[in-house]
Amino acid sequence: MGFVKVLQDSDLGPNEVKAVQADGKNVLVANISGEYFAIGNVCTHMGCRLSNGTLTGENIECPCHGSTFSVKSGNFVKGPARKPEPVYQIKVEGGQILVNVQSVVV
Repeated sequence: MGFVKVLQDSDLGPNEVKAVQADGKNVLVANISGEYFAIGNVCTHMGCRLSNGTLTGENIECPCHGSTFSVKSGNFVKGPARKPEPVYQIKVEGGQILVNVQSVVV
């Protein structure tokens, strides 16, 4: 299906995250100092929602067990999680934030 609109850029302030649905997938969209990123929103450890966690710099900490992931790369920074989050293509066009969950960035 390609890129789908998930938010207005005005809906996501600097250094904020939001949970969105894109093509049926639960995605976390982050605004890190005006740059946008999209990763999976389901912790690879026990399935908690990362969007309910704490964003510090570019890292989001899961509220359940403290696993920490980079919103830029999807890599886990701190366990107990041992698997990275999927990273999705994201772009901004005409004030709209669009995500492509069909294309995982490696």
